[in-house]
Formats: sequence, structure tokens, C-alpha cells
Amino acid sequence: MDKESAILQGGFLLADKLCLPLSLASVQKCDWARVGQPILAAVKDLCGQVEHSSPANVLHWKAKVVCVLWCKQLCRELREDVETGWRENPLFPLQNGLPEVSRVVLLELVKSMEAADIFGQFLLCLPNAQVCSELTGLAKHVTCGPTSEEDVRLLLDVWWELWRGRVEDRVDISLGQMFAQQFARLSCPQPLSAVAATQAAKRFKLDTASVPPSSSQSSQSSDVLYILLHTLRDVRNNIFTADLCCQALSVALDAIYTSFLIDQAVVLPTEQKLRILSKAASLKEEDDGKWSSVLLQEAQRDLRVSHSPSTFRPNVVTLPQALGLVTELMQCCQQRGLPKANDGSDPSYFVFRLSQSAQRTLEALERVSKLETMSGMEGEQVLGEAMNGLRQVLELLAFLDPESSQEAKARVTMSIIDHRLEDYGDFAKVFAAEKSWAARDSRWTDCLEKNQAAFQQHDTVVTLADALIYKCGREGADVSQCRKLSKTIANIFLELSLEDKNKALDAMLKLSSRGFYGSCAPPVLIEGFGQELNMAFNCIIQGGGRAATAGSHGNLDTATSLVARVAFQNPEATLRRCCHTAVFNKGAFSLMAKILQRLPGLMGGIGREDTTAVGDGSRDASGDASLLCSCLQETVLTKELMSNEVAQFLSFLALLMEPVKVVDGEEMRSLLSPREVVSFFVLPHYCVTDRGPISMELSVQILHSALTVELQEPASSRHWVMDCSPFPLLCVLAQHLNRASRCWEEPAEDALPHFSMDTKELLVLVLTTLGQLVGREVASAPGTWSRALFWLYSKVEELDWTVRFYLKPVWGEHFKNEVPSSLLAVCNLPEQEWSGLDLSQYGQGSGLLPWVECCCVSDSLRSTMLSSLSLDCRRPDHINMFSKGLLVALAQTLPWCSVAEWGRLLGALRELLDSGRLHAPYSLEYVDYLPLLDLRGFSVELRLSVILLRALQLLCGASCSGWLTAGGCVHVGMLYAHAVRAMLESLRAKLPLSSSGSSAISQSAATSSPSPRSPKSRKSQPGNLKQEVEAASGPQADIARSESPESPNTSAAASLEGAGTVPSQEVLFVLSQLFCHVQHVQVMMPGGQCEAMFLCALEILSLYEAIMVSFPDSSTFLESSNTRHFFSTITENLESKEMKAVLQQKISQLTSAVA
Repeated sequence: MDKESAILQGGFLLADKLCLPLSLASVQKCDWARVGQPILAAVKDLCGQVEHSSPANVLHWKAKVVCVLWCKQLCRELREDVETGWRENPLFPLQNGLPEVSRVVLLELVKSMEAADIFGQFLLCLPNAQVCSELTGLAKHVTCGPTSEEDVRLLLDVWWELWRGRVEDRVDISLGQMFAQQFARLSCPQPLSAVAATQAAKRFKLDTASVPPSSSQSSQSSDVLYILLHTLRDVRNNIFTADLCCQALSVALDAIYTSFLIDQAVVLPTEQKLRILSKAASLKEEDDGKWSSVLLQEAQRDLRVSHSPSTFRPNVVTLPQALGLVTELMQCCQQRGLPKANDGSDPSYFVFRLSQSAQRTLEALERVSKLETMSGMEGEQVLGEAMNGLRQVLELLAFLDPESSQEAKARVTMSIIDHRLEDYGDFAKVFAAEKSWAARDSRWTDCLEKNQAAFQQHDTVVTLADALIYKCGREGADVSQCRKLSKTIANIFLELSLEDKNKALDAMLKLSSRGFYGSCAPPVLIEGFGQELNMAFNCIIQGGGRAATAGSHGNLDTATSLVARVAFQNPEATLRRCCHTAVFNKGAFSLMAKILQRLPGLMGGIGREDTTAVGDGSRDASGDASLLCSCLQETVLTKELMSNEVAQFLSFLALLMEPVKVVDGEEMRSLLSPREVVSFFVLPHYCVTDRGPISMELSVQILHSALTVELQEPASSRHWVMDCSPFPLLCVLAQHLNRASRCWEEPAEDALPHFSMDTKELLVLVLTTLGQLVGREVASAPGTWSRALFWLYSKVEELDWTVRFYLKPVWGEHFKNEVPSSLLAVCNLPEQEWSGLDLSQYGQGSGLLPWVECCCVSDSLRSTMLSSLSLDCRRPDHINMFSKGLLVALAQTLPWCSVAEWGRLLGALRELLDSGRLHAPYSLEYVDYLPLLDLRGFSVELRLSVILLRALQLLCGASCSGWLTAGGCVHVGMLYAHAVRAMLESLRAKLPLSSSGSSAISQSAATSSPSPRSPKSRKSQPGNLKQEVEAASGPQADIARSESPESPNTSAAASLEGAGTVPSQEVLFVLSQLFCHVQHVQVMMPGGQCEAMFLCALEILSLYEAIMVSFPDSSTFLESSNTRHFFSTITENLESKEMKAVLQQKISQLTSAVA
């Protein structure tokens, strides 16, 4: 036997001696005062010895004493066999050492130890029938004289503990299970193992079916509420104090309210809970003389229980009967002047509880009376009397309901958060919302810093941010406290999930786009945030290469968290830095886009529908545009962007418009919709004058990016571009394209500079794309857009006739194709679709000029022109005149062609040559002898080269001197080089090379001497020419790839080689002619140093060398030497010494490669 058990046994044995000649088993209630002292002293001594180790041990031993005595008393009543108890009762050693006891000893000890809560917790381990049986015993004991107020209080405490429900910290789980098992064993004849198998692991309760009711048990004894209410009525005359009266009334009223008047828990607002708890805790503190979190926890339990349905549902007593009993109790107390309203004393906790109980019960009864659910005159009378009695009670207690101070509320809230009490998360929200607490009390900041985990809800964090803004904006704000608070809030935000971070960012944007640091924030705080912002983005940029890789999810998460943290503190500054980094830091646009795509809350995009609509274009798009758009615009307006920065900006913008899925299960959405981008960046700055803050070129590029975004829109919905003033937009684009057609003309002194050819090509692309989109919408509802169509047509009538062809998809068959009348003279076009225009610049006999211009517009229009060409091929004079006229038209059109248009025109020339409609005699002006070669397979390339040579001769001749600007000449050279490269590709396809040729080219390139400096006209550094020479060897790599085993050209070469028909000599001859033509044109060009043709000449020489290596028999040593001498002689005519030196070096390698 341990020491504690010996102490307990000694106290009981001493008490048993005091009962002589009787025993503790027969002691009466009136004898307890005499015989109970040794027991109480033993319990006190026992608790005093274990208290130093842990307060929980005191509670455990009190519960153990109650459990042992209860089981001892039950064993005596049921006459348990000692042998059975020894085997099956784990409490047998302690229990057997105590004398026999009666129920009186058990209940009096519970009352003296103030252990009614422990007694109630043990009751909750029993089935309902046994609870009623034990409560009946308690009722008999309480009502048995003499009855004191302590007996009444015991009844009320046990009653309320039953209503509170199971609480683990009152009775240990194992002890409760042990008690329930012994109770089941003693109450039921079935084996213990069968009973134990039906019990829950955590809350052990007996199965009601396992305990058969006694034959003497009446229906009334099975209703817990019936037993308690009637017992309270029996002892009502023993209530003499106001506290006990209030306790009795509040317990009874709460029992009725939770048993009859609610069927589900009533959820109170947290603010109301705080108001109730702060009063209750203050009153408990006054009653107990000290403050502790335990008092607050008890008040929370009382509040929860009084608003939750009771687990003990009445099956005998009815609502009128219960109200009648409570009304009797109220009348009895009022007859005695209880509770006293004018005794001058401060209100107690039970007075406050009664006022709360009476108020909610009265409100519930008023609802019942309106529903008329109580039938009969008697029921209505009882209901009326009860309601009147409650109103009288509330009148007496009205003056006893003072409002709690803010200090008390703050202390209660902080205590709940500190000790993680019930609903601490909801109280954290209230705590965060009280700006007055944050502004004047440093404990508020300390509590927040200490309990950061309690505030990790997205709405709570935003509320804290609002409190910080309020605190920082107050006059004389403590900067150190504000800095500490901002850091704490940022740390709390950082612990949120990504989804909650986005919700918080979205709410912060609505609160303030500048976050913590608005206009009222101290400058010191703003400066400190700037340093944190710099540090965050420096870390991101330094680790950007790792975070941008596909597998570096951890690095991307870290970068996202860094941006989110500073963004929550100041969304506007963070977005501005993101945009700046994306545009001006090389390669950072992809990482910044990935980060922002994970933070849609920064766009205010949580739960947002894209409602940006422009209508007729009169609305100011910047009025409701996102903060991101504003930051992007500010970035591009900060300084003039370089070409690579423009490219990064456009790439960044395209990624932001790309639909992505941020959270699994959600639909894909973009941070910026194309409609929003067009409305913000294009429409407000898009004008013919091109003097807006955003240049026209950039606007067109942005529009092109928006139009190329693929969105998954419902088939029935119209395209978003129809909400962006599409017809005015088409009109302005057409006007810009019309202006771009004069790109090589010298602008007037006050006129705007002309667009570049690249801009013209982009304008054509955007106008075509937009026209097709709008055309589909117009075709689906022509009546809706008819007025807009006629408006657009009238606006573009004054523009160049070729521009209107790009708008053909818009108006479809509504209008005819209008062309110069001279075109109709050379083409057979149907009058139903085509009409002529009398234009001064297209006089008689100029029909081929508009014909060539039409071939440049589109592939379909080129096909129409070729198929409708009116030319009699049987008449040589017609062919000659057509060929000469086409050559002149080609010279006139060539400088104004973009690369795409030039490609279409070259296709038309090839088709005319193939069909025999274009005559281009080839003269051997660069050879002294007639080659014995079969050049029929290369006739198109040779004749096309001659045609281009003749056209360039016209352009570079005296008759055209001064017609083109220097930039125009450079553009013509680039187009000519483009055509020559196309011919080289055709030659490669006809003569695939072996791998030996490509390896020889690589060795030749490796042994090349350093390149000379670039010509002065080139706007680059001296080393650029070497890079361009190496780039010119790019086709050699293509040749090498074509010779790989997988290449289809390899098999083609093998078949040609096997047949003995490899035209290597013919290809070399064609290449030599092309090289001579290129050099001829190069010499004719103004300045004599067109870089595009120089690189083209290098490419010809590289291909020539590759063929000589792949097919050694294609050229003898003498022929190679003659070729080298011939090429060198032609190259000597170049003006540029640098270009001449590089070409001479390349020519010298032709012989060495063969040797």
C-alpha cells in the first residue's frame, strides 16, 4: 500500500471508530459533522502532499476518492462476492482497505470537498437509466432533513455539470472507463468482456440496453429533467440567499431553454460573446478574489452550454409543467425578497447569469406565444405567468447589468488568445479589429507577436493591417512600435497558404494600394520598407536562374513568398518593382510573370469577373484599370526603351495575358485580359498624330500580342475585340498603314517621321488579323454592324487603294474591289466584283504596276492576278512588251515591299517564268567560253537572278539617282539578299551534300584568320563583322544537318550519285553566276558596302566550298585556280576594304579545300 492510500485509509478508519457503536455504513446525514472530520482531514492532507508535484494530481486524487467510495458503496448495496472483486476490480486493494460506507458518506464527502463537478462527470459515464437512478438517490439525500443551502448548491452544481457534458480535464479518461466498467459489472450479470466491447475508447458510456430497468422504476424516474426540477421544487424553501436564488433560477431556466426551446446550437456573434465573457470573468474575479484563465474557461463553458441543446431530452415532463415549476420557484424567491434589488451590494456572477438566462428564455417564450404552439387555456395561462415572472426578474436585475470596460474586454480577449481557449481564432479577429487597443496599449503588440499562429487567417491579417495603418497615422505614433508591428504582421501573412495569401492581397488592395505605408506613414518606416523591397528583389534576381527552371518549384515558391510579403506591405510599390525588373533586367520577365501568375490577388482578381468593356471607345479606360496596368505604363514611360527592353516588355505582357491555372480545380484565367490590355495601352494612346505617351509602334505591338492570345470562350459569345471599338481601331490602323507606304519619302519639316518597314509589316499583320476577327462577327450579324461598316468604308476611301484590300474580310461582299482602271486593261476581272478608279498616278499603260502591287497584298489576291492576267502567249511581241513592263513595275515596287510582300512577289515571278509568260534571256556575260553543261534544271534560278540584276540596274542607274534615301537603298539590298538566299535554298535541295563536305567547312571556319573591322557605315562595334561572318556560315551547319543519316536529302543524294546524274558542276556554275550578280549589285549600290549582300556573298562562297569538298570531281585544279582568280578579280571592285579582305580570305580557301 502506498503512502497516499494509507493516509486515506487511516482517515476512514478513524471516522468509523467515531461512529461506534454504529458504523459508517449506517451513518446519517446529521452525523456527518461529527464523524466526517477525520475523513476530510485525511483528504486535505493527501491533497496537500500531491499538490507540490502538480495541481492536476490534486484533482486526480479527489476523483479517485469519489470513484473508490462510489464503487465501495455500490458493492455493499449489491453484496459483491470478495473473490469476484479481487479478480475483476482493479480498485480492490484500496477499496477493500476502507470500512463499509453508505451513500450519505459519499454525497457528504462530495459536498464537503466541493467535488460536485467530479460527481457529475462520473454520472456522465453511465447510461441514462443509471443516471436517473443515481440522481434519485441524490434527490433523496438532498431532501432528507436537515436540508441546508449546501445541499441545494450540491444539487445545482451536479445538475449544471450534467448539462455541461463530458470534460476530460475533470476526470481522467482511464479512471472514467474504470468506473464505468465496474458499474457495468456490478449492475449486469453478463461477462465484463462483453460489456467492455460496447464502450467507446475515449468517452466510456454504458449501453442502456445492457442495464435492465428495475421493476420498481417508474416513467418519472427515467426523466433527468423531471427528477431535477421536482427536487428543486422540494428544496425551494431552503433557499435563503440571493446568490443561491439566482443560481437556482438560472440553472432551471437554462435547462428548460436547452431542453424545449432550441433544437440546435445558437451561434452568438463573437462581439456578443466578448461582452458576456468580460462581465462574467470580472464578476468571477470579484467572487474568487483573483484572476486566472481557469475562471475564463469556466465562463466559456457556461456560455456554450446555455446556448446548446441538452443531451438529456425530456420524455415525461412537458414545457408547461416545467414552466409551472420554475414559476413557483420565482414566486417563492420573490416572496422572500430575493433577489434583492436595493441591497447596495455589487452584482455577483450568478446574478449576471440569471439576467442572461431570463432574457433568452423570455425571448424564446415570446416566439412560442406568437406561434401558438401551446394548446389549451391551462398551457397559455402557464406561459403567460412564466413570461410575467421573467419580466419582473429582469426589472429587478436591470440596474445590475453594467457595461464592461475596454480594459476588461482587452484582458479577456488576450487571455483567450494566450491560452488557446475556445474560439480563440474568432477572438483573434475581434482583437485585430479593435484599433483603439492597438493605438494605446503596447500589450496589444506583445500579444500579437507572442501568438502569431492564432492570427493566421487571411481576413484577420487584413484587419491587423488596417489597425497598423490607423496606428501609424496617429499623431505622435511610436515608430519603434509601428516597425515591430509591421514586421510581426508581415510574418503572420507569410505563414498563410498561397490561396489565403491571395485573398489577403485582394483585400489589402481594396483597403489601400499603398498598404501599410500610405501618405500618413512616418518617413522612417517608408525608408525601411524600401530597403526590405530592394533586398527581396536582389535575392530573387540573384537566384532567378534557378527559380525560372522548370523543376525548381522550391525556388519559385521562395521567390513568390518574398514578393508576396513585400506586396502585402505595399502592393503598389511591389508591382512597380516587378514591372521594372521584368523590363530592365535581362531575362527576368519570365520569372516575374510566373510569380505574378501565382499571386492573382495582387490584381484584385479574386472572385472577379472580367467586366472591362469599352463600348464605343468614349469611356476612359484608365478609370477602372488594374493597378498592374498602371505600373506597367509607368515603367514604359519612365525612360525611352531600347529594343531589347521593348521585347522584354512585350514578352512580359504576353505572359500576363496567357491563361493559367493557379489552383488545381479552378478554371484557367489570365492576370490581364486582352480586352483590358487593349483598353488601357492601345485605345487611349492610339491616334493618327502618334504624339501620345506610348508610341504608335509600341501600341501596335501590344495590340498584336493581345490578338494572338488564345482564350477559351463560349462559342455563342462574341469575340472580346468587339468591345474595344473595333471599327475606329481598324480605321486608325488603315491610316497608319497608308502613312507607312511612304516610308522612304523625306518627311516635311513639321511632319511626323515615317514608319520603318518593320512597322509596316506589323501593321499589315495586325490589320489582317483584326479584320478577320471583326469580319467573322459581322458575317454572323450583318444587320447589327451595317452602319459601322459604311462609316468605316467612308473613312478609308481617301486612303491608298491597296490599303482597302486588307479590310476586305470586314465588309465581305458589301463592297466591290476598287482598283486603278489601268489594272482592268491587263486583267480579265468580273465587273460584279471589281470596279475601276481613275487615279492620276496610274496613267494609260501603267496596268502592270497595280498588278504587281496586288501580287504583294496577299496570297489569294496574287492567285487572282496570275489567273486573270490577260496575255497572249502566242504573240512574241506581247511577251516582250509584258516582260519589259513588268521589269519597270518591279523596279518601282521593290523598295516599298516588306519581306512578306517581297516573298509573294518572288513567287509570282517564279510562276510567270515556269509558265513561259515572262521572258528573261540569260547571257553568259561572266564567262569566256560556252560551258558544256545541262542548265535546264536551273533555268528559273538563272533567269530570276538576271531579272533581279536588271531591276537593280534600273534602280541604281542615273535615271533613278536621288529617288531613294540611304535607308531605302539598304532595304533594297536586304530584299535582294533575301531573294538570293531563297535561290540558294533551292540549289541545296537539288544537290544534297555529304558529311565530308560539312566537316571540311568546319575545319575551314576554324582556321579562318580574324576578321577585319566592320565598315564605318555599320552602326556596331568593330568585332561585330567577325560575328556576322561566323553567322554567315550558318547554312553550312544546315548543310551538315542535311547530311545526317536521318535526313531525307541524304537518300536523294545517294540516288543521284548512283544514277551518275549528280549536277555538281551545274550547281557550281550557277553559284558562280549568282556570286557575280551579287558582287555586281554590291558595286552598283550607293556606298558600295551593303552588309546584307556582303553576308550573302559569304554564304555563296561557303556553299561553293562545300560542294567542291563533297564532289571533288566537279572541278579540276585548273578550274579551281581559274575560279579563285575570277572571284578575286570581281571582288577587287568593292569599295569597302574590310569586306574585300574578308571575301578574299574566303575565296583563297576554295582552292586549299580541294588541295
